[in-house]
Formats: sequence, structure tokens, C-alpha cells
Amino acid sequence: MRRSLALILTLAAAACGQPAQQEGEAYRSGDSDAAAPASMRAEAGPDVAPTAAPGVAFDYRYAFRLPAERIAEVQERHARMCESLGIARCRITGMRYRVVNARDIEGMLVFRLHPAIARRFGRAGVEAVAEADGMLTDAEISGTDVGGAIARGGRDLAAMREDLRRLEARLARRDLPAEERSRLEYEASQLRQSIRAAEATRGEQQESLATTPMTFRYGSGDLVPGFDSRPSFGRALERAADNLVDSLYILFLIVVTLLPWALLLLLGWWAVRVARRRLARGGAEVSPPPA
Repeated sequence: MRRSLALILTLAAAACGQPAQQEGEAYRSGDSDAAAPASMRAEAGPDVAPTAAPGVAFDYRYAFRLPAERIAEVQERHARMCESLGIARCRITGMRYRVVNARDIEGMLVFRLHPAIARRFGRAGVEAVAEADGMLTDAEISGTDVGGAIARGGRDLAAMREDLRRLEARLARRDLPAEERSRLEYEASQLRQSIRAAEATRGEQQESLATTPMTFRYGSGDLVPGFDSRPSFGRALERAADNLVDSLYILFLIVVTLLPWALLLLLGWWAVRVARRRLARGGAEVSPPPA
């Protein structure tokens, strides 16, 4: 009896411990599985695809910090990435490259992409910057609910077209008074203008859904977008040396600019003195001796 009781207690303890052990293993495995994608998402930004939110027009903005000598190289690489996709899926709509000095350079590229490839193109652009010893300093994905606006615009268009149809039906009558006909024609013209404006707005909204804008900004030195570097003593000395060199350069320009005029004034003053001495000597020789 004691042996059977001990066996029952052992089996019961094993049965209670096994689910707890399995649950702990499952929890630990779940934590490890969730931790890796979370860290990856933290490095690459939110994993949001345009197809996950139908009717939303997205706008992608990235900012990069790069060595000054690599900005033009990365900018050209991003442009080639877009050109390789074809004009139907990617177009470059803007470009900027500005050099302030050898350390401070900034650039920009603006794209129009097919919504299905926008997120993948942005990630490829970030990888290209990382391969060029750069880093992502700012990433923003904003969306506008264009689908709801298009639906509301469609209902408004249908209502305005129905009102215009009624007005045109009344204008088709021949027994209308001249005053009423003039008023109806004015209302019909106003409705036609409103319909054209609504159709243009709806076309722009549909275009925003068909293409996704993406902006890449590049910077080095003090022109890094979205990145505040901490001040340091060495950088302060470097700036002081730069300011000293700039001041000496400006002073040299001032001296070189004013020196010819100063020499010309000095020469004129010397010529005046020489002329006055000669005139004084000539006057002394001509004057008669005193009686």
C-alpha cells in the first residue's frame, strides 16, 4: 500500500512538473523568437507595407549621415537603383548637391515609386548607406487617408452631376422666362466649375495612391539632417583655427585691395610736395633784390 501510494505521488508530481517545464520552455522560446525580430525592426524602422493599409497614401523620408567624400558616391548609387527599376516603377523628381567646404556637404534625392516597392527600396537605400560607412539618423513614414476622401468626393460628384442633369433638363424647356433661364444657366455654369475642380482633386488623390514619394537627405559635418553632435574641445579648437584662417584671409584681401590706392595717394602727395618746392625756388630766383 505504501509502495503504491508513493508511486501515485511520484507520478502526480511528474505530471504536474512536466506541463510547467513545457510552459517555461515555450515561454523562453517565445521570448527568444520575439526578441530577434524586435531588434531587427528597431534597427530598420517599422515594418509597415502600403498594402497593410489600403486607401492610405504614404510619404517616406530618410536622413543619412555620411563621410563628406562618400555623399556623391551614395547619391549616384541610389539614383542607379531607381533607374534600374524602370520609369514605370521609379522616377527621380528632384536632386540637390551643395558643398559648403571640404567637411560640410549636403545632398538630396526625391523619388516617385510604385507603392508595392517603396518600403523595400527604402530598406535597400539604408543598406547602401551602411555599406558606405554611413548611418541612418532619421526615418519617417507618414500616411494620409486618401481612400476616404476619394469615396466622399465620389459621392459629392455624383450629387453634383445629378443636380446638373436636372438643371439641363429644365433649361431644355422652351417656355422658360428669360430671367429664370439666366438664373439656371448661371447655376449650371457654377456646377460645371465645381465638378471640374472636384474631378481634378480626385485625380490628384488617385495619383497619390498610385505613386509614393520618397526623400533621401544626406549630410556631413555640421549639415547632418536630424543629428545633433555633442560639442568637444578638439572641435572647438578646430573651429577657432578655421575662424582665424578666415579672418587672416579677409584681412589679406582688404590689404591687397587698399594697397594700390594707398600707394597712389602717397605718390600724389609726394608729387604735390615736389611741385610746391619747385614753385617756391622759382619764385625766389625771379623776385628782384631789395633796394
